Amino acid sequence: MNNKTQKLSDNLYKLGSLLLVIIVIIGLIAPFTFLKPQSYIDEVLERKKAALPKNVKNVVSEKPLHNVQLPKFSNIKDVKEKKRQFFAFIRPALETQNKNILIERDALLVIKARTSIESALTIADKIFIKQVNNKYKNKTKFGLLGDIEELLVKVDIVPIPLMLVQAANESAWGTSRFARVGLNFFGLWCFDKDCGMVPGSRNKGAKHEVAVFESVEEAVTKYLHNINTHAAYKVFRAIRAQLRLQKLPLTPKVLATGLLPYSERGADYVLEISDMLLDNKQYF
Repeated sequence: MNNKTQKLSDNLYKLGSLLLVIIVIIGLIAPFTFLKPQSYIDEVLERKKAALPKNVKNVVSEKPLHNVQLPKFSNIKDVKEKKRQFFAFIRPALETQNKNILIERDALLVIKARTSIESALTIADKIFIKQVNNKYKNKTKFGLLGDIEELLVKVDIVPIPLMLVQAANESAWGTSRFARVGLNFFGLWCFDKDCGMVPGSRNKGAKHEVAVFESVEEAVTKYLHNINTHAAYKVFRAIRAQLRLQKLPLTPKVLATGLLPYSERGADYVLEISDMLLDNKQYF
């Protein structure tokens, strides 16, 4: 072996020894480099939390403002299962409130039939008409029959599929802050100070809050009352009344066209709701 070859061999041996020492050292200290005291981890988390925008910090710390045990929809990874569970959770409240509205509507139709044949109305009939007028903010001045006709435009249901996809859209399938904390599945606003939750993205100078409810039934009742009384949904009610007049079914996709004012997104919102009606048909 010449000198040059011997020198190369010695260098390789030294390099190999050095690498072996480094590997041994890494093997000894590596397990401990990833173990940090809990106080250190907590400190890091607190620093990260402090750096979050105010509205995001609220999401982390806010507790529910109700006593309803909500399914943890955000933990359901299977999309189809999440849809099934969300629809199954909210559907009973929708059906109950629609049934309550139909009871009122049927009573109005009975009174209308009696009025048409000039049958005398009972005191109970008159009290009922007055109560429903007040409830639905009806201010017609065309006599009893005119009141009934106006009320029949307002006192009517919203199809279950349409409500289901609106609730899914507005609440991000039950995972939004407003759904989790305030049971607000329909994005309903209120305008009195401290009437609800302040949106983190609220524009400067705006005073609206997102309404808070104590039960799903209360939230659905408020949504339906809003659709049936608010001036913004006059077109929706007119479309529904026209379908009734022509003895046609209350087709969700047709009625969705009357929801243009429901969102600032306008036509895009209506198209999105229409697409959701089609995409989720199997769950209805």
